[in-house]
Amino acid sequence: MKALVVDDSKPIRQIERKYLEELGFEVVEAENGKEALERLKEHPDVRLILLDWHMPVMNGYEFLKAVRANPDWKEIKIMMVTTENQQQSVIEAIMAGANEYLMKPFDKDMLEAKIRFLLEEAL
Repeated sequence: MKALVVDDSKPIRQIERKYLEELGFEVVEAENGKEALERLKEHPDVRLILLDWHMPVMNGYEFLKAVRANPDWKEIKIMMVTTENQQQSVIEAIMAGANEYLMKPFDKDMLEAKIRFLLEEAL
């Protein structure tokens, strides 16, 4: 299964990649929403996106809305992985189509539990 990690922080992308690869995912990376849209076009088999909120060029919320506006990508599970903890932001992300929300900092067990929940929900 393929996952897309979208975060402007290279160390965060490396951590998420390591955890996902340990869970058996093939991982593609992008450092902003605009680049992530290109990666989705290049990799139509992406099934899971870990998405940061605050990024330059195109932020996570803008990317989320763009993905959800495309019917070809409606089955992709999207988890916001961010330091953004304002309740209103969480609500906005869920309303815009995010499937799950994970606060930074997190550990592998927290990430794995959320992913298992998301993918079981998709079965």
